Amino acid sequence: MSEERNYVIHPLYIIITLVLAGVTSLFIGFTVAYVYSRVQNGLPPVELPPLFFINTIFLVAASFLLVRTKRAYLDDETRMYKVFLWIVFGLTILFLIFQIIAWQQMLAMNISIAGSNLGSYLYVISGIHFLHVIAGIPFLGYFIYDARRRLVEPASVLVYLSDPDKKRRLTVLSVYWHFLDGLWIFLILFFLINRFI
Repeated sequence: MSEERNYVIHPLYIIITLVLAGVTSLFIGFTVAYVYSRVQNGLPPVELPPLFFINTIFLVAASFLLVRTKRAYLDDETRMYKVFLWIVFGLTILFLIFQIIAWQQMLAMNISIAGSNLGSYLYVISGIHFLHVIAGIPFLGYFIYDARRRLVEPASVLVYLSDPDKKRRLTVLSVYWHFLDGLWIFLILFFLINRFI
């Protein structure tokens, strides 16, 4: 069994910090470009479809349940840990399905990529967020698979729950998910505030 190296800051935390900094820069760039295009061309703001608000509920619920998931992990509540992971997965899939339907709502509202400069920003911004949610699914799936495989007998449960790397990875997953949640809320507020400016 190999010994764990001691780091001042673990490389996983550095990686997630750099990833989130890059994603933040990307979305700041798109939102600034949106405002610039809108002001420069004197265009009215884009109307958000109603499903964007329902999707916010899915993401906030998933984020809340990831907090509960981590708490269940720390409290050795293996059954609830697995249940919460599955619910977070289900809420994430619902978010993705509803996002596709929301884009169809946008088309029904005559907001298309080709027909509206500001509409194209909304598609691109929400599409990039969508891709980042998809990028998190394999990591969430890994936790579900690993928990199902290893949380079956007392010895493997003990090893699983005392693994510092597992705890660290769960923390990184939670940070990523909370970031996506916060980013979505920022985007919703950004487009809402733009309606009044």
